[in-house]
Amino acid sequence: MSDLRQIIKCIILFNFIILLGICGYTFIEKWSFLDALYMTIITLTTVGFGEVHPLTPAGRVFTLIFILCGVGVAAYVFTTIGRILLEGYLKRVFGRKTMERRIKSLKHHYIVCGYGRIGRHVCKELSQYKIPIVVIEKNTNLLEDIEEHGFLYVHGEATREEVLIKAGIKNAAGLIAVAGSDADNVYIVLTAKELNPKLNIISRAGEEDAVKKLLRAGANKVIAPYEIGARKIARMVTHPLVTDFIELTVYRGIELQMGEIPIGEKAEIKNVSLKDSGLRQRFDVIVVAVRKATGEMIFNPSPETIIDSGDILIILGKSENLKKLEEVMDSASFYTHRHIL
Repeated sequence: MSDLRQIIKCIILFNFIILLGICGYTFIEKWSFLDALYMTIITLTTVGFGEVHPLTPAGRVFTLIFILCGVGVAAYVFTTIGRILLEGYLKRVFGRKTMERRIKSLKHHYIVCGYGRIGRHVCKELSQYKIPIVVIEKNTNLLEDIEEHGFLYVHGEATREEVLIKAGIKNAAGLIAVAGSDADNVYIVLTAKELNPKLNIISRAGEEDAVKKLLRAGANKVIAPYEIGARKIARMVTHPLVTDFIELTVYRGIELQMGEIPIGEKAEIKNVSLKDSGLRQRFDVIVVAVRKATGEMIFNPSPETIIDSGDILIILGKSENLKKLEEVMDSASFYTHRHIL
């Protein structure tokens, strides 16, 4: 039974006992409602102010039974509600302290600023890939949902430096700004970039003119949901099969997945061409593109393309094969593996 339901049950029970006392004194002693209520309350609380009027024998019997039953019920109600409130307070205090310690110990995590419609889905997607996240949310009504999903969070304005520092921005790998307004997102990006210039920042833009502002503020990538949605709808009309294929492989988690595999310093396969790497034969994967350490992106690379440490392979293959390839390529030493969303 939840704490709220238990409190409601106690309140209903206490009100029932009071009503029982009022009815008893009203019908047995023929007292007025106010006198019956007064006698019921001083009896339940055992304050000992004395009787309102002299009791008849029947009234004394009723009072004895009422004391034995009512006082016990009242004691149960008060102790239960007190225990729930005290436990809730202690849970919040110690839970908050524990969460703060966990956030301080995080490294290479992502900070999600805003837990609205987009932020909620971002958190769920990242959690599926075991990417550590910290949510910053100012709306207290959303905190319960964040706690239910087990996300670490900081309650406050993401535009404030002290809040970003509490979220561990100094040790974070990146920040995702999905606040409700473009103005807030611009300010979040500016503040975050100042606190950690190496931060990978992805921001949401609601309006077209906000894209350039966010990029100038320091965002590495800016996503315009309405533009992406419109583009996807148009492609479903012009290229339905291609759209369905991308949807199935990237988003719906079927047997095939598209992912990115960084090549670490201790990779077993490096300084070789794709033809000689044996990736297709050993892991049954397709190399869609190669992002060189210099930043150059090679789409549909030729068999003679040389892969080296620092490069990132864009791979299409089975999920279990991607995980095996990660180990062979020493991807963990490069950065935490991220699937393309």
